[in-house]
Amino acid sequence: MNQSITHTTNHFSPAASLAAIGVKLNQLDLFGPIRTHVHIKQKTVKHTPVNKLYDAFISLLAGAHGLVEINTRLRTDPALQQAFGRQACAEQSVVQETLDACTDEHVRQMQQALDLIYQQHSQGYRHDYEASFQLLDVDMSGLPCGRHPPLLPPRAILPGNITAEGGNWAACWPLSMRK
Repeated sequence: MNQSITHTTNHFSPAASLAAIGVKLNQLDLFGPIRTHVHIKQKTVKHTPVNKLYDAFISLLAGAHGLVEINTRLRTDPALQQAFGRQACAEQSVVQETLDACTDEHVRQMQQALDLIYQQHSQGYRHDYEASFQLLDVDMSGLPCGRHPPLLPPRAILPGNITAEGGNWAACWPLSMRK
């Protein structure tokens, strides 16, 4: 007999670090602007259209390569669902139907919502471009970086003879300053 006589409310997730991020995103109400600005007219049986979009978002964060993986990555992980504030997850075909119902107007609504999210949470939005340029460190290699990475790349020479070490660098400069 393999039945437990005690009821447990603890859930375990193979995506524990993502669950921690989910708790933080839920506290920040990161999806709030999408909830208030994106209005997809669709019948709601168990999950609202915005909840289905949220399920797609969580699945992508969990490493899904497509919506078909919602059933295997998210629906099978109740702890991950709860970390993101969801009590259950929509089935992948239902999420796909919601995306299929989207129009150009919904895309515009989503762009407005994403602009709000960027304005509310991004340090880049608050940067004072009058005072200085904003340098962006972009490392597309995925290799370790820092002062002493295993294979130190050559020094990057930026406009104004500024040098940088330890990573792949990209900078945003006006065209007039490029050499």
